Amino acid sequence: MNLKSLLKTLVETESPSHDKSAVDCVGALVAEEARKLGAQVEVISNQETGDHILARFQSATLNLQPILILCHMDTVFPLGTIRKTPFREEGDKIYGPGTLDMKAGIVIALAAVELAQKSGLKRPVTLLCTSDEEIGSHTSRAHIERLAKESALVLVMEGALLDGSLKTWRKGVGEFIVKTKGRAAHSGGDHQSGRNAIEEMAYQVIAIQKLTDYSKQTTLNVGVIRGGTVTNVVPEEAYIEVDVRVMLPGEWERVEAEMKRLKPVLDGTSIAVTGRLNRPPMPFDDRMKAAFEKAKSIAAEMGMILTAGGTGGASDANFVAPLGIPVLDGMGAVGEGYHSEREYIFTESMEQKSRLVKALIQHW
Repeated sequence: MNLKSLLKTLVETESPSHDKSAVDCVGALVAEEARKLGAQVEVISNQETGDHILARFQSATLNLQPILILCHMDTVFPLGTIRKTPFREEGDKIYGPGTLDMKAGIVIALAAVELAQKSGLKRPVTLLCTSDEEIGSHTSRAHIERLAKESALVLVMEGALLDGSLKTWRKGVGEFIVKTKGRAAHSGGDHQSGRNAIEEMAYQVIAIQKLTDYSKQTTLNVGVIRGGTVTNVVPEEAYIEVDVRVMLPGEWERVEAEMKRLKPVLDGTSIAVTGRLNRPPMPFDDRMKAAFEKAKSIAAEMGMILTAGGTGGASDANFVAPLGIPVLDGMGAVGEGYHSEREYIFTESMEQKSRLVKALIQHW
């Protein structure tokens, strides 16, 4: 398998999350490559976003639980981005939209299976390539959890940290939407009759931001705010979106309770709060430590040193961690510039990670 050639094809086949036909084009490419390697491929039909691709690679020892490899085919980049920031090699790096997140991860997964097959695949491998990770994995979550429960180990092909470390902890991610309602009035002729929803929201923003607790690794960020219509009308409505990141057990419940206790400050206004936890935390607990140490030992036998790290961002690994299944994240390429025109990978990391994933498949 020519890793760079396949990566180029996948990157140049753009796949923004909300464009079903575009993501399905990548899905067709992935399915074709998996079939070349002898996989039984199932296209999981999906009306909301692109179809999910499920490939099963059988081994001689069918009684063993499979290793599940998770990839996603969608990216954050709109169609046409490839013309502005084309796929290109510069020195020891490869640039292009979606190279790191996570077209290279798909290439590494397929290459690892091919390497394992050459020495005799010792354990079945299930490869799930989803279509909606960048927008919350709403249609793929059930498939991820179902397949994880059947597996001995789950490998998530998100990019590694810049120093090559695996991602052994991730924060959980949730969101709240807060709406305040006042009373519209003419700002010049009847100002006293109005109830300013933006003024009310200002009090709420300050209260919400104060729920951040760095000692508990909990953050709340009011990232979107809207309100009002024109300057000479007392605004009747205002709206905010709040990003929440939690690490410790019970923190989401604490934050949710505090958010539901928010009360209006100004007479004549009201407040409505809705929200949910999209991805639960993935802590560096005893189970994760054991999984990492086992992977570290396998890597050491092939002369590779594994290190552990983490991030406040979330991935599909967050869905697996609460199930009690060993999971290793950051198994993809090494690079940086996520979600930007600067996105790149170190070229050699594709081959290195392919060998690592192959070793985990064969020796777990």
